[in-house]
Amino acid sequence: MLRKQKGSTPFIKIDPLHPDPEAVSCAADIIRQGGVVVFPTRNLYGLGTDALNPGAVDRIFKIKKRPSSKPLLVLIKSRDELPKLVRHIPAAAECLMDHFWPGRLTIILEAKDTLPANLTCGTGKIGVRLPGHPVALSLSAAVDSPISGTSANISGKPGCSNATELQASIIRKVDCILNAGQLQKGIGSTVVDISEMKVEIIREGSIPVENIRSVLKALSFNHIDIQG
Repeated sequence: MLRKQKGSTPFIKIDPLHPDPEAVSCAADIIRQGGVVVFPTRNLYGLGTDALNPGAVDRIFKIKKRPSSKPLLVLIKSRDELPKLVRHIPAAAECLMDHFWPGRLTIILEAKDTLPANLTCGTGKIGVRLPGHPVALSLSAAVDSPISGTSANISGKPGCSNATELQASIIRKVDCILNAGQLQKGIGSTVVDISEMKVEIIREGSIPVENIRSVLKALSFNHIDIQG
């Protein structure tokens, strides 16, 4: 395992399309031991840790200076992990997963009580995504447990699409950085809340609302609320 030396954080170069299994395994070892890793997603670098480890989750909040009222979303290696995270999966959620996963859709569902309280921040909900980016997917698979998927920035500050632009305080406090160079520009995932008996668009991102409406018509599901 790569160990962080005092005063330095290891940068590990990684191919964004064909990630080296050894580099991914090294980062996964760090995460399994409660560490925090910066890793590339489609457009921004993220902060990854074991989402089921309360102490590791607390580190994410402290590193980002994130308000304790704002829950973290998680990345999963496959839909098989959902039963340990959520109470149930509504038909509308299944339909959207079939059409848009892996990739650009975050789905908020009713969380199980067994999840760390600081992960859900008392909301009773959890946001979940099956990542489409090769590094993010490989990392979540190597950890073999859900990982956090929040952006690698101080809360309220812009996210970073290049590892060289990471804020100094982020670099100092994480244990490893998987450096894939410059990521492609773009907008974030669309966020949909299906935790209750409705579909609510929390944030329209790279998947347009009309695409979601079109898919849900197959279920004769026409009631969609748009927030904001």
